[in-house]
Amino acid sequence: MIDTDVIAPIPALLAKHAAERPTQVAFRDLHREITYADLDARTASLAGHLLDLGLGPEQRLLMYLDNSVEVVEGYLAAPRAGIVTVCANPTATRPELSYIAENSQARMILTDPAHLDVALDAAQSTLGLNTVILTGSDEQLITSDGDSDVHIVHYDDLMRATPRTAAPDATEVDAWSWMLYTSGTTGRPKGVHLSQRGCMWVVAACWIPVAGLNANDHLLSCLPLFHSYALVLSVVGVTASGAKATLLPKFSPSDVVSRLANEGVTVFPGVPTMFQYLLNSRTPAASLNAPDLRLCISAGAIMSGSLNEEFEGYAGVPLLDGYGITETSTMVTMNAPTGGRIPGSCGVPLPGVAVRFVGSDGTDVPQGTEGELWVQGPNVMQGYHELPEATAAALSNGWYRTGDLGRRDANGFITITGRVKELIIRAGENISPAEIEEVIFTCPGVADVAVVGEPHPDLGEVPVAFVVPAEGHHLDHDQILSTCRDNLAYFKVPERLVVAKEIPRTGSGKIRRFELKSDKPEASLTAR
Repeated sequence: MIDTDVIAPIPALLAKHAAERPTQVAFRDLHREITYADLDARTASLAGHLLDLGLGPEQRLLMYLDNSVEVVEGYLAAPRAGIVTVCANPTATRPELSYIAENSQARMILTDPAHLDVALDAAQSTLGLNTVILTGSDEQLITSDGDSDVHIVHYDDLMRATPRTAAPDATEVDAWSWMLYTSGTTGRPKGVHLSQRGCMWVVAACWIPVAGLNANDHLLSCLPLFHSYALVLSVVGVTASGAKATLLPKFSPSDVVSRLANEGVTVFPGVPTMFQYLLNSRTPAASLNAPDLRLCISAGAIMSGSLNEEFEGYAGVPLLDGYGITETSTMVTMNAPTGGRIPGSCGVPLPGVAVRFVGSDGTDVPQGTEGELWVQGPNVMQGYHELPEATAAALSNGWYRTGDLGRRDANGFITITGRVKELIIRAGENISPAEIEEVIFTCPGVADVAVVGEPHPDLGEVPVAFVVPAEGHHLDHDQILSTCRDNLAYFKVPERLVVAKEIPRTGSGKIRRFELKSDKPEASLTAR
């Protein structure tokens, strides 16, 4: 059932919670916290100041800083001012940030002292970007360089003053409010246009009715706020439901375990690698000490059924797996906390979202057969930023072609099997890396794994597995290969095992396979 009451303009939701729960903490980070009354007032003030500084309708504010309350305020001020907020990875290098600044045509950057040098470089190299808004305490105040055309404005100075312009607070929920960039796993990142309606629809169809997010919840979020998963759940979902969120700048297993034990956390969202690392860090036979925790959520990358089952046994609460991508304002499918679940499945489509599985010939494949997942619904993006050809290629008569492979069973449960471009074709046989990875994950001593295709002179491609051993464990080469042979067709068994220190992943947990193909292995173990 869809909670349509929350599909409302951000200013209306903020005003509602400011009236109903003015003193309740809405968001907190490592340095400060903000109540709903202050969140309403400060985002209105920030919206006015951004207009005073020269941003016009749909012009872009680029945020380049760690997870913080200021990031939340920047996101929520965008629809209040009628502008667009873009959020960049805070670990982005100078070339990467300059690309996003130029591509998005940003006019201002919101950053912090730790990221200021890179932000200034991007501003100086981007036409029309002449203002940097700097967060930080009075002890960190920095003045503009007299030789630079970039003007530094201090965030706290703005928030202590009254803006000349009142926030327009438009009521149009279909307006373009946010732009997030794709992970760039197959090419240059693309800017995705997202609306309030698209993001609110996911909250209304998933986070509130399925996950049960409500005003009594305390969300602990290490999710990077430059990803749509965090924007829609940890910012928009929390704001819409009146919940509380603690934002951490990065994931640390020991820190998360401590906070789950002591801070009244009820919901913990993550990506599969986070849950794997929490399992790896436990003491033998220990259960997770989280007295108030009622739910964990996984998205961003494929989760194996074995990891899901093992973590639920450790935590004693449901770990709901779902599937979503930036272009669909995150979630497309979700598992429910009650009722039957299929191991390895990412659940069923959200209400109001239609899905198809399409073969290479453009026709729908039979039930249970693998095909490319196409999605249609209110959550689908408006398009890619200034990429009409890429938008036309991705959107076909209202259907978004995800590029992900999967299948649907007789009960409607969907399982994602990999990426169209990641398929390994060995002597004409299609191999999904995710299928092999799930089998290897069941082997003792495996902390992480990724499978890629390696060129072969006779077979075209063969699978190679990069395996990260758990701390204190030695990988049993023969056991891993034996497990693969027992559970996979002969042509899917990896040709080689490579012992790796880590698997390169995006902030949302997706494997950057192209980096592994050129990796210099610590040790290479030939399978045959």
